[in-house]
Amino acid sequence: MVSNISNALNAYQQALLRINGQEQKVEKNAAEIESTDKSFGNMVKEAVEDTANLHKQAEITTVAGIQGKADIQDVVLAISNAETALETVVAVRDTAIKAYNTIMQMSI
Repeated sequence: MVSNISNALNAYQQALLRINGQEQKVEKNAAEIESTDKSFGNMVKEAVEDTANLHKQAEITTVAGIQGKADIQDVVLAISNAETALETVVAVRDTAIKAYNTIMQMSI
């Protein structure tokens, strides 16, 4: 499940880069991936930060759309990506709470 969240976050980041008109090589080599810290706490922290950044970017894109500086498709895509990221974080949170409650109900 952790890799699915990471893949989803990478997809959201790629879409965000396309919205901004930036081109960046998103593929990382295996050595970089192995060298990163893979703790669950860091993964959750990064997911929450990325979600917050996507929402900020969606707001910026929305304002640009209102001002006529952004295409409506870019606005819709930015908002959709932000909503999907938030739904993913909420689903992970709900699953973690459910797992915690299950553990707490176990008899010793």
